[in-house]
Amino acid sequence: MAKRTKDNLSISDLLKEFVDSNKLQTGLDKVNVQDAWAQMMGNGVNNYTTAIQLERDTLYVQLSSSVLREELSYGTEKIIAMLNESLGKEVIKKLVLR
Repeated sequence: MAKRTKDNLSISDLLKEFVDSNKLQTGLDKVNVQDAWAQMMGNGVNNYTTAIQLERDTLYVQLSSSVLREELSYGTEKIIAMLNESLGKEVIKKLVLR
């Protein structure tokens, strides 16, 4: 457990310290990206999404529809910007649709 530096630490500060000290942020980012994709894209796209994987700063999204993949490929920059905005930080720099 981390050293106690102050008597009055907020729960959010304690959680952030715990996440940082245990190197959990990468795992949390992966889960948060999946949630952000599901919320942002809605049921129409989610029904065709078969896998979402975040590796470093690249998001790999596997889609079962080649037509949808082609259509989404025109807006990858916008999708990246919207996902990062939803996450509150720049987690994704590249989007690969498969």
